[in-house]
Amino acid sequence: MLHGVDVSSHQSSFDTDGLDFVFIKATEGRSYVNPHLASQVKRARDAECVVGFYHFLWPGDITAQAEYFVSKAPEETGDLLAVDWEQNGEGTRASNAEKDRFIREVKRLRPHHRVLLYCNRDFWLNHDTTSYAGDGLWIADYVTAGKPRIKASWRIHQYTDQPLDKDVAAFSSRTAMRDWARG
Repeated sequence: MLHGVDVSSHQSSFDTDGLDFVFIKATEGRSYVNPHLASQVKRARDAECVVGFYHFLWPGDITAQAEYFVSKAPEETGDLLAVDWEQNGEGTRASNAEKDRFIREVKRLRPHHRVLLYCNRDFWLNHDTTSYAGDGLWIADYVTAGKPRIKASWRIHQYTDQPLDKDVAAFSSRTAMRDWARG
């Protein structure tokens, strides 16, 4: 198991000691860009971590959101891309069809990058109807690291959000994760 974190603008700084990968929130909707994106990317790359970026998906304008995400997320060979599918601050969420369409559009726009679905256990079990996760499932379930309570293949498991979002990845080494990310 590899260890990583996912960060947003709430973590202007984070410790990379012991980390193999870092996911960084890049965008949300069609207008938000993480103001700490550049410094967070530099910190993760300087630590030689596998780097991923995620977009917080809102309902509507899916093509525009995908285009916005790829226009703002740095593009380097081996970077991972993900969609964060959950309830937003207004109490709404993108539909299952919109989630699937977003993943497919990002894969079309960045065909040489792996694209993952991030969601919590409730969304996976109660809102997902297609089991489509692009190239991999990143599941949030706050239980023992590496033991999410789902019956599905997963690549990354977020197991806590204290003191920040911590994850494990089902790869034997950082090199194996990098090789997978490069396709």
